[in-house]
Amino acid sequence: GIILVAMNPYKQLPIYGDAIIHAYSGQNMGDMDPHIFAVAEEAYKQMARNNKNQSIIVSGESGAGKTVSARYAMRYFATVSKSSSRAHVEDKVLASNPITEAVGNAKTTRNDNSSRFGKYTEISFDQSYQIIGANMRTYLLEKSRVVFQVENERNYHIFYQLCASAMQPEYEHLKLGRSQENNLL
Repeated sequence: GIILVAMNPYKQLPIYGDAIIHAYSGQNMGDMDPHIFAVAEEAYKQMARNNKNQSIIVSGESGAGKTVSARYAMRYFATVSKSSSRAHVEDKVLASNPITEAVGNAKTTRNDNSSRFGKYTEISFDQSYQIIGANMRTYLLEKSRVVFQVENERNYHIFYQLCASAMQPEYEHLKLGRSQENNLL
């Protein structure tokens, strides 16, 4: 299969706009510079040509830019398929991200907001290859963090958020205290 190695520059670059999407649309793999849009175009063409499901695996360490790369691929599909929801497809698919990250991210010694979970996002297309929906499944990969954290690391963010909200009327029945009292630190 096709492999693209991308690096997070930790700043915005002018290589992801609509003009670049249109430059990659319809091109053959290898005719253009390596880019997430080239990978997305190849998957889109193979889906349309062979009428078969395609997969793009986005992998990397925490902070590598996996979520951003997935978002760019979704934007590419929405644009080239001329989907009516083009302007907001990435936002709709990723709308659950703040909740997912609160439940699945934690402070580690290398990163204050490290993902400790995996995501599987399925984008559905109709017969004319326009996006008609999406489904995201999340897999918690580090269950041991709930009961034990290495020194200088923390539990999942959601526990601290709940403890910070302990005095809110809707959470009183949980009888939460401060995170220090609940041995979360």
